[in-house]
Amino acid sequence: QVQLVESGGGLVQPGGSLRLSCATAGFTFRANSMTWARQAPGKALEWVASIYQTNTPEYFHSVKGRFTISRDNAKNTLYLQMNSLKPEDTAVYYCVKGGPYTDFSIRGQGTHVIVSS
Repeated sequence: QVQLVESGGGLVQPGGSLRLSCATAGFTFRANSMTWARQAPGKALEWVASIYQTNTPEYFHSVKGRFTISRDNAKNTLYLQMNSLKPEDTAVYYCVKGGPYTDFSIRGQGTHVIVSS
């Protein structure tokens, strides 16, 4: 059974940083592309970043240069380092099994990120 458990969300001021983690189990983590997605209040789920099995990342244009996706295959864990946070980054962030064209169907319960002064 696939398990994806996000952590690290919280309240942060604009310009601040957060690091999200996603602990995984139930599948061969190193053999899978992984994705972070987010859902802002009243909006649809949107893709944020993906990382391939080769460790190659891809980013949504609005987070490129501010967010860094990474993975630790030894710990079966996915990360998202978020810097220079903006109020528009406020959302529930989800860890998703799959690459950038995933339908987001296999995802964790989410972790809340609130960027506000």
